[in-house]
Amino acid sequence: MVKPLSKKIFLQNIFYFLFSTIILAQSSYNLSQFKNETLDFIKQPTKWQNEDWLKVGLIGAGTFLAMQFDQSIRDEVMKDRSYYKSFPIEFGRIYGELTSPILIAGAFGLHNLLSENESSKKIAFEILQTTFYAGVITTGLKLALGRARPFTENGSKDFGNWSLLDDSFHSLPSGHVTVAFSISTVLANNSHSTWLKILCYVPAFLTATSRVYQDKHWFSDVLLSGVIGYSVGTWVTSKHESISISGIPSMNRINFVVAF
Repeated sequence: MVKPLSKKIFLQNIFYFLFSTIILAQSSYNLSQFKNETLDFIKQPTKWQNEDWLKVGLIGAGTFLAMQFDQSIRDEVMKDRSYYKSFPIEFGRIYGELTSPILIAGAFGLHNLLSENESSKKIAFEILQTTFYAGVITTGLKLALGRARPFTENGSKDFGNWSLLDDSFHSLPSGHVTVAFSISTVLANNSHSTWLKILCYVPAFLTATSRVYQDKHWFSDVLLSGVIGYSVGTWVTSKHESISISGIPSMNRINFVVAF
C-alpha cells in the first residue's frame, strides 16, 4: 500500500531536481562540471587503496556493533515522550527535510546573484551536489537492506523487507540525517572559524536525535547516515579546494576523508 509520505517524497524530489537544475545552470560551477565530477565520484571505488577499504570496513563494523544496542536505546528513549513536539526535536526534523538544502542553497544562490559573491555560488553548488550524491547512496541502501523502522514493532533485526514504496521498511540509513550532515559538512568546510565549524554541526546532531526520539530510526541508522553525509560532503568540498575563481582561492577543508 502506498503511503501519503511516499507521494510527498516523490513531489519533493521533482521540485528538488528542477530547482537544482536552475541553480546549476546559473552558476560558473555549471552542469558540465557537475557531470564530470559525478563520473569521477562514481569511479571512486576503483581508485581506493587498502586504507580506504579499511575505513569502509571499519564503518561497516561500527554500524553492526551499534545495531547490538539499538533495541535497548529505543526502549530507554520511549520511556519519556514529553519532548516529542518540542522545538529542538522539531527543528532537527525540519533541518533534515529535502526542502532544507533547496532553501539554503537557494539563499546562497540568491546572495550570489545580488552581490556577485563567488563563495556563495560555490557553497550553493556544493550543497546541492553533496545532497544529491549522498541521497543516491542512502536511497540505494534503504531499498537494498529493507530494514523495518522502530515504530513497526518488528524489532531491530528485521531486514529484507524489500519495497519500493512502503517507507516503513526504509529505515537504514536515515535520509533526514544524511541530508542534515551533507548540509552541515559543506557549511563547516567553507568556514574559517573553529567555533563556526562546530556550530554548523549542531542542527545535524539535532536531526539525528530527533529521528531516534520520534521513533523513525534506530541509533545505528543515524550513525551510518551521519558518516555518509560527512564523507560525501568532505569529498565534494575537497574536490573544489584547488579551484580558484576570479583569483579567489577555495576555502580550506577538514583533512579526514572517507571515500564513498
